Amino acid sequence: MKKFDAVDIIRAKRDGQKLSREEIDWTIDAYTKGAIGDEQMAALAMAIFLNGMDREEISQWTTAMINSGDRMDFSALGKPTADKHSTGGVGDKMTLPLAPLVAVYGVAVPQLSGRGLGHTGGTLDKLEAIPGWRADLSNDEIMAQLRDCGAVICAAGAGLAPADKKLYALRDVTATVDSIPLIASSIMSKKIAEGTDSLVLDVKVGSGAFMKDIDQARELASTMVALGLDAGVKTSALLTDMSTPLGLKVGNGLEVEESVEVLAGGGPADVVELTVTLAREMLTAAGKDDDPSDALNDGRAMDVWRQMIEEQGGDPDAPMPNAKHTHDVLAEADGILTELDALSVGVASWRLGAGRAVKSEPVQAAAGIELYAKPGDRVAKGQKLMTLHTDDEARIERALQSLDGGIEIGGDYETRESVVLERVE
Repeated sequence: MKKFDAVDIIRAKRDGQKLSREEIDWTIDAYTKGAIGDEQMAALAMAIFLNGMDREEISQWTTAMINSGDRMDFSALGKPTADKHSTGGVGDKMTLPLAPLVAVYGVAVPQLSGRGLGHTGGTLDKLEAIPGWRADLSNDEIMAQLRDCGAVICAAGAGLAPADKKLYALRDVTATVDSIPLIASSIMSKKIAEGTDSLVLDVKVGSGAFMKDIDQARELASTMVALGLDAGVKTSALLTDMSTPLGLKVGNGLEVEESVEVLAGGGPADVVELTVTLAREMLTAAGKDDDPSDALNDGRAMDVWRQMIEEQGGDPDAPMPNAKHTHDVLAEADGILTELDALSVGVASWRLGAGRAVKSEPVQAAAGIELYAKPGDRVAKGQKLMTLHTDDEARIERALQSLDGGIEIGGDYETRESVVLERVE
């Protein structure tokens, strides 16, 4: 590979120039191997943040990050594979019911997931509330489970897109996270490296989401869809509402409980709607035209869930842990609940112990928030709006502070028709 000079590449992007394929390949390779230092990559990330990248640059940046590590191959399974990625939200438990539901219809779902950071929960943290369940599987174990029950939710191996892991940690401490080229290439390098045939992106929009503005979310979705298609992965995206929490339970064990309710044919309407909509999108991409709501109602999705949990050492019949302390939040007036802000609830849940501020922190399995009303519901003064759960009573006061201003009770409210705002392909 031709050798370049990191300073020249930084200068070029600082001055708004386009980086060549060769420059990008060399940069990612050199950074992965330690030949480019963090201070130089931080300068380049800031130049990209300020000046952007065109589609060709983003595509090549993504490809270079994929090529920094391993790429999984599921062709030996002999059936289509489909995956889903969410940009993260509050009460966003969709992976849990979705993976077994889609697997019912003969589509393998290799759902390589992550842990939570900040106010957005992590899928692995939620599942680890189940006694015995383990996140770390070898590639052979992943393949065997996909053959046996068709669905696996586990941690991504360290060999997938190692350049992204290194760059993500750097962006986190250099104020360069909020860059669409860097976000899109980060997400898509990992997802393409997973080797799935098709991918459905759930791009959240609203206060509790990474993207607060629908135009930004649309741009991110379009960029990621284009990257997937460039790599030969059938890709589509849904923009979904994250102005208020999804469902009625936020937190690790609490969200497992709600996921099981959905798999049993119940659960809150918004969670059921999004589960079925995403499942239909994944099945269509895999060439299937089944109605996934059937498998929620007849128990087939629950059967796959139980098998999936058992194969990873978990006990699907074990009750979720109970928090040592609870605190009820009551309505302060009569009227209609006009706002239940997703970010306020997410931060409160995080402060109760459901999330972490740094990646090394443990999380509480029982911490979180149960909701009893959603925007549009009529409430009475003194009525219970939510219950806070935590193992550490001292955390409750700070959680209540984050809810201040996030709950509004008033007059008229225009109920949203659907949690799905738009489709991007």
